[in-house]
Amino acid sequence: MTPTQDLSFLSLVLNASLLVQLVMLLLMGMSVASWTIIFKKTAILRGVRRDTERFERDFWSGGDLNTLLEAAQRNTRSDAVLEHIFEAGMQEFMKVREIDAARRAMKATYQREMDMLEANLPFLASVGSVSPYIGLFGTVWGIMHAFRGLANVQNATLAAVAPGIAEALVATAIGLFAAIPAVVAYNRTATDVDRLSIRFETFIEEFTNILQRQASGK
Repeated sequence: MTPTQDLSFLSLVLNASLLVQLVMLLLMGMSVASWTIIFKKTAILRGVRRDTERFERDFWSGGDLNTLLEAAQRNTRSDAVLEHIFEAGMQEFMKVREIDAARRAMKATYQREMDMLEANLPFLASVGSVSPYIGLFGTVWGIMHAFRGLANVQNATLAAVAPGIAEALVATAIGLFAAIPAVVAYNRTATDVDRLSIRFETFIEEFTNILQRQASGK
């Protein structure tokens, strides 16, 4: 690239060295994947919160447990997490009439549902932590490539090397563009999942106490 060439973003990407272009392509792929996960997680958690609030209202309104169980068995939606936990505990209690068995069934269902809610969070954490370094690698390589190009230039000036350095710095910019949303989304999603986890565990304890009173005939 000569000093008079276009320094637009697209031009910088197209004129970068092959390795830097590969780094940019990798980072853009990671960014697209992380944004896809972000949108999906946002929709899933919104649905889980909505269904959890609905079931809690139905449960604590004093409805019949058998009626709630029948409704839970008909509800096969993946966001009905709390309802699935209740269904597992109630079914097991009706089979064996043992509190510990019902509690274990709820805990097992709780763990499966939490695994589903936490899926892909490690990927967001990885994108947030490694993207800046991948971008930095592309930048360092691009700067080295730009300075090596000055070996055959008699009058080495800042104007001569500036386009190559600009191309290299684009890799760092794309790395940050991929990392920042991933970090923000990871922290927010992890917090939302933790809050839901506390609600589910609290329900398991409270429902266990209810079953305990029923088993003792009180």
